[in-house]
Amino acid sequence: MAGRETLEELVRLQGERVRGLKQQKASTEQIEEEVAKLLKLKAQLGPDEGKHKFVLKTPKGTRDYSPRQMAVREKVFDVIIGCFKRHGAEVIDTPVFELKDFDIAGQFDPMIPDAECLKIMCEILSSLQIGDFLVKVNDRRILDGLFAICGVPDTKFRTICSSVDKLDKMSWEEVKNEMVGEKGLAPEVADRIGDYVQQHGGVSLVEQLLQDPKLSQNKQALEGLGDLKLLFEYLTLFGVADKISFDLSLARGLDYYTGVIYEAVLLQPPAQAGEEPLGVGSVAAGGRYDGLVGMFDPKGRKVPCVGLSIGVERIFSIVEQRLEALEEKVRTTETQVLVASAQKKLLEERLKLVSELWDAGIKAELLYKKNPKLLNQLQYCEEAGIPLVAIIGEQELKDGVVKLRSVTSREEVDVRREDLVEEIKRRTSQPSCTC
Repeated sequence: MAGRETLEELVRLQGERVRGLKQQKASTEQIEEEVAKLLKLKAQLGPDEGKHKFVLKTPKGTRDYSPRQMAVREKVFDVIIGCFKRHGAEVIDTPVFELKDFDIAGQFDPMIPDAECLKIMCEILSSLQIGDFLVKVNDRRILDGLFAICGVPDTKFRTICSSVDKLDKMSWEEVKNEMVGEKGLAPEVADRIGDYVQQHGGVSLVEQLLQDPKLSQNKQALEGLGDLKLLFEYLTLFGVADKISFDLSLARGLDYYTGVIYEAVLLQPPAQAGEEPLGVGSVAAGGRYDGLVGMFDPKGRKVPCVGLSIGVERIFSIVEQRLEALEEKVRTTETQVLVASAQKKLLEERLKLVSELWDAGIKAELLYKKNPKLLNQLQYCEEAGIPLVAIIGEQELKDGVVKLRSVTSREEVDVRREDLVEEIKRRTSQPSCTC
């Protein structure tokens, strides 16, 4: 029988395997098989009442991230944060972003912030390269006006709104049945709603509805349509109008939205030629909520606000799946150079050199073994994606140089020690993609 320490290590490794399979959402049969192996190993350990056991578990609703996953996650956040900062965003410690240019002291065009939010959304999704996407826009005032002219009772506005919002997942017949069968809406009223909410398009649809004999007579709807027409003008100037669709079925369930609402979805290619691409899930959303901040103001002042949220966890999962499918290598460190030695008994010299590089702001590493083989050091660089190796040997120390090796090309050049920092900076000045 294996020793107790060996068995405990086997239990630990098997436990990690089971957790890994659960995170990967493996088949139930596979998980149960590995759990049975784990229980068998635990049984071999036997009772151990005299030993206190501390079980470390990931809290519910959270997950652990491996170095590879964290590298991908940081890349996603870098893209998002960089995009916000290009638009003048400031970070506050919640953390949340706010656009400092949106000064409400004086007159301003409320559609410009909405247009910029949509521009930011498009920039982020394009930069992440997670696939084709479409941003749907609508206006809560148009929806409320639409419901009013169709004959929806005021008390049913919000519940009918929630039904309409399901049109991206359900057919119109299913939504209509819910409205009529579950929520008591008259069938003819539901039919009138259906004539509108199944429409989507660009600014031409906005202009068409502005001429609609019924909708154009509703003050709320008219205001919303007017603002959407102006919004499309700004989106054209920002160069993203082709990514935006006016979709009358977009409702966004939250009551605090007061104007324009938007939601970005990823698209998958159509199953057959001629069909429209299908949405495969929301990855960002937002809108205008002018009344929300005033709820917390003692004086009840109206504060114009727009906001957007990015579905970071969903995007992270998509990026991770794409990398796994392509079998792309992901760097988990930002090390620029490994300090290596060509002979034995040069640990002190390696420590001196790596310290010099650290002090100069260079991201450097060394292997902790006293006398590592040069081949092992070079292999480590290839596995970790480190681009450069600074090699020192007895001859290099005598000559006052360091042999700088490119890991990819395997080209080596002697660089004077006092010039090493600048040479490393020059060679690593072009950042490489880590994702």
